[in-house]
Parts: sequence; C-alpha cells; structure tokens
Amino acid sequence: MTREEIMVLGMDEIENRRAEIANEVETADAEMLETLNAELDAIEERTKALNIEIEEKRKAAAAVAGGAGEVIETRKEEKKMPNSEIRNSHEYIEAFAKYVKTGKDAECRALLTENVQDGVVPVPELVESRVRQAWENDQIFRRISKTFVRGNLKVGFEISATDAAIHTEGANAPDEETLVLGIVTMVPANIKKWITVSDEVLALGAEDFLRYIYDELTYKIIQKAADMVVDAIQSAPETSDADEVGVAVVEGDVTPANILLAIAELGDVARNRVFIASGATIAAVRTAALEANYAYDPFFGLEVIQKDGVDGAIVGDLAGVQANLPEGDAVTFKFDDLSLAEKDMVKIVGRLYAAIAVVGPKMFCNIVPGSE
Repeated sequence: MTREEIMVLGMDEIENRRAEIANEVETADAEMLETLNAELDAIEERTKALNIEIEEKRKAAAAVAGGAGEVIETRKEEKKMPNSEIRNSHEYIEAFAKYVKTGKDAECRALLTENVQDGVVPVPELVESRVRQAWENDQIFRRISKTFVRGNLKVGFEISATDAAIHTEGANAPDEETLVLGIVTMVPANIKKWITVSDEVLALGAEDFLRYIYDELTYKIIQKAADMVVDAIQSAPETSDADEVGVAVVEGDVTPANILLAIAELGDVARNRVFIASGATIAAVRTAALEANYAYDPFFGLEVIQKDGVDGAIVGDLAGVQANLPEGDAVTFKFDDLSLAEKDMVKIVGRLYAAIAVVGPKMFCNIVPGSE
C-alpha cells in the first residue's frame, strides 16, 4: 500500500495490514523488504496520528460531560501532551537518565500518554537525533537493508532458475521453470561495548550524561556493526548453497583491471555500487593510476568507501546485506556500580541486538590478493 492509502486507514485496518506484513516478511526478498519497511513507517505515523485524535476526542467529551466549557481554557497539567512533546521535556530527560542508570522505567512510563505498560521505552529526542546521526554518518551501515522483526528471521533467495522461453503458436509448450531456492536464517546476537567511568561522570546533569554515554558507546557499537557487514561479505562462500548466499571472487591484487573484473561479476540487481577497501589500498590504486598517467577513473565510477581492516577490496551494492534489529536501532545500557566500587568507578555496558547477513545473490564480489 502507498503512504497516501495508509494515511486514511482506521485503527482496525491498520492492525490488519500490520498482521499481513508480518506474514509477508517471511518470504520477502531484499527489495520487497524495503517496500514493507516503508509501509511500516507510514503505519507507525498513522497510528500516532490516530492516537492523538482519540485523546483529543476523549478530552472534548469529558469537557462536555462536565457542563463547563471553561475546563478547556484552564488546563492544570501537560501530562496528556503527545509523546513526541513529552520526550523533549526536562522531566522526561531526567527520568530517562535515571532509567539508564538503574534499569527502572516506571518514572518514564508514568510521563507517557501512550503504551505506558508495555513496549520499549522511547529515548528522548536529543538522544534519538544523535543516534540517528551516528547511523547516517557510517558510510557502510546506512546503505544496507534493515528490518525490525522479533526473533529469528528467515530470508529466501534464488540460487538458480531457468530462463523464460519464446512459445510459437502451434509449437510444443516450453518446459516448466526449474527454480532452486535457498533460505538465510538470521539469528540475532548482542553487539557489546563497555567502558568504566568515574562517579563524577554519573553526577553530570541528565543531558550531559546521556550525550556522553551515547556518543562514547554508540559510535563504537555502530563501528562494530559495520565490521560485521564487511565480515559477512568477505566470509561468504564463493557459491550459493541452501543456507548461504555466495559472493564471487576475483583473485589477485587490487588493481584497476581486477576492479573491472569484479564489476563484471555483479548482476543488474546491483544498482548502487561501491568500492570498499582500506585507506592504504585506495591510495595504492590512485597512486598507480597517477604514475601510469591514466586518463580515466581507476574505480570506474564506483563510490569509494574507506574501511580499515578490509582484506583486499569489496565491490558491490550494500543493499545486498540485511540487518535485522529485533529491539530497534537504539543502544541499551546496563550499569555495574559494585565490581569497581573500591575505585569509585562504574562499568557501563552498551548493547545492540542484531543479526547481519548477505541476502542478495550477485550483489558483491571480493577481490582477494595473494591468491594468484
């Protein structure tokens, strides 16, 4: 469904479509998952709008039942404001900082007007914007496909299929298509990073404290998630099987000639193509091009992304990798104020629950040096 169609649905229709999407996700390919995620974003937006309308109608009905219109003019509190506004309030930021330190979310939920009993406690917008910026700043992770399905996720892919045939009238019917499918099972695991801080850091104001730990730990966790994307591509088998998507290999040094051979291994489904390598490898290719007086781009129009630690190079479209984040893309924290208490230090552990895998055939090629 389009966003315009979703934005006129009622609550029952919204829930029906949400249930349909949950079933469709099980067999969707990477392109369909992007479409379904766009629908889910629109559904979330529509749900929030409907909840606001319901709350406003409830207030109006209560005012009429009281028989005094003046009640509308003399609001005593703002706790019934939409959650988006509450998350910007000083009270909520203070409560969320306490929740991060103690793991107790009752004060946060008491301030919210929606979903006060269940679900993930939303982060303040000042934190959300910093986390979002951190994700967007990562050149690798922001390009991959993302889903937010609870538990393990199975993603189907095509291993092989026979081509379509031309059928001339009167001739024998063409043979039935032979289709071989595989299934990638994505099992989430925790990406963790921990630091120790002094009691003085814990004593910071709520906003400063939240900025400190989110900036410090979220960056490192996102960096590790990007490392996992690279590892998923470079550790993939060369040929697809029933459980894994294969990634083609060009053996030899990272040179313009081998970059061109790697591009030739990609299918037409690989549209937004990039070249991923360490800074030293990128510099070596550019230096060789300068020394040989090349009159062309040695990367052949590929967007170049520097990622230290890459062995050789990766050529492809990062939409062929999928990350499933069952608990969302917000990093959660746990505090240990006991094990290092004698040093007046507190251990803070950041955690992101994620599964990352290659799900798109003919979307990547690895250039592997030293194999000739």
